[in-house]
Amino acid sequence: MINELLLIGSVIFIFAAALLGYKIFGKAGLFCVSVIATILANIEALIMIKAFGMEQTLGNVLFAVTFLVTDILSECEGKKEANKAVFLGIFASAFFLLLSQSWLLYAPGESDWVSPAIKEVFSGTPRMMLSSLSVYAISQIFDVWLYHKWWAFTEKKCGNKRSFLWLRNNGSTLISQLLNTFLFTVFAFYGTYDNGTLVSIFLSSYVIYVFTSLLDTPAVYLARKIHDGRVKKEKSAE
Repeated sequence: MINELLLIGSVIFIFAAALLGYKIFGKAGLFCVSVIATILANIEALIMIKAFGMEQTLGNVLFAVTFLVTDILSECEGKKEANKAVFLGIFASAFFLLLSQSWLLYAPGESDWVSPAIKEVFSGTPRMMLSSLSVYAISQIFDVWLYHKWWAFTEKKCGNKRSFLWLRNNGSTLISQLLNTFLFTVFAFYGTYDNGTLVSIFLSSYVIYVFTSLLDTPAVYLARKIHDGRVKKEKSAE
């Protein structure tokens, strides 16, 4: 039961950190969360755990928060800022991939004790991280595009730009994460695990994404409330 509790706690902590970053630093806080989550998720994706009766990669929760970030930015700051977060994540992942691989080229000193562990972890990561980078770019760009397509649809149907936030949030995230889960499972793990394990990884990962998607809807509403409060304060200051 410890893994389940840790996962739930991680989701709450990470989503709360994104909201806190947005409240204190505005969109810069969300850019920061997106970059950190993207880098750490590439490492966490190497860790396999069993929770809720399913095998899954630990990186699922951190990848989920990147979708929350782009949805908040889409809703509150606009499509351009949401895409900027995506490109920052791509840049951060590429930078980290190249830098971490360069560590393996150094000849360790006599007193070094950490190099074997570093090599153990990062010598097997290029495929994982390249897969993550590719899938992140595809699914996140698609998510931003789909969010605004849903937004145009809901605005046209009800004539109100602010209505149906829950629909565009979940409608974009659930579909984008289905694409993300399928592509990452194939790119990162095909040939490494048997087909049964691949299916298990895919299903468990998507179940986590469905849970986090439903949980991030209140977070997006809170973020819009934070944004509205900031705008109101700026107008009153003028």
